[in-house]
Amino acid sequence: MNKGLVEIRIHGRGGQGAVTAANILVSIAYKNGLWAQAFPFFGAERRGAPVTAFARIGKSRIRVRSMIREPDIVVVLDSKLPRLVNVTEGLKKGGCILINASSKDELTSLNLTGDFKIYLVNATGIALDLKLVLAGWPLVNTAMLGALAKILGFPFKTVEEAIIEYLGVEGGRLNVIAAKRAYEEVVEV
Repeated sequence: MNKGLVEIRIHGRGGQGAVTAANILVSIAYKNGLWAQAFPFFGAERRGAPVTAFARIGKSRIRVRSMIREPDIVVVLDSKLPRLVNVTEGLKKGGCILINASSKDELTSLNLTGDFKIYLVNATGIALDLKLVLAGWPLVNTAMLGALAKILGFPFKTVEEAIIEYLGVEGGRLNVIAAKRAYEEVVEV
């Protein structure tokens, strides 16, 4: 992470763990000697409805507390969300978007164009392979977190530690494996 402050917006659906991912990301940042904050934005949404979580990571104390309107990075937990929500809105020039998609072909129909990099990881496939499923929904948040950590340049060891601290040893075991796979499999498109 080269910038003084990185602002991240995470788009997901209720139940996918966008807020949990933002909270674990804060822990990863702390473990790397950085300042961080995370907060959600949602109303009375139910499981499956679009939700947004935010995170800021900085090299010094973060005093701003407002919603992030111009993120450096956008994370999309569900590849269908760009059809419902303008996920690239406000994305800074030169920023990046990390999207959960099975292939480059899946991205073609999403019309994600702009002056930003696109990263792709098949977090759904990883979650299904590991049977990380709750109430029929693949739990993609920790896989996406692993991919995001790679993009940010964080060592995987801190990702593993943060997941175990947040979810516990038993609950975190498969999530660490998912994060590791995504950390290794994320690609720039």
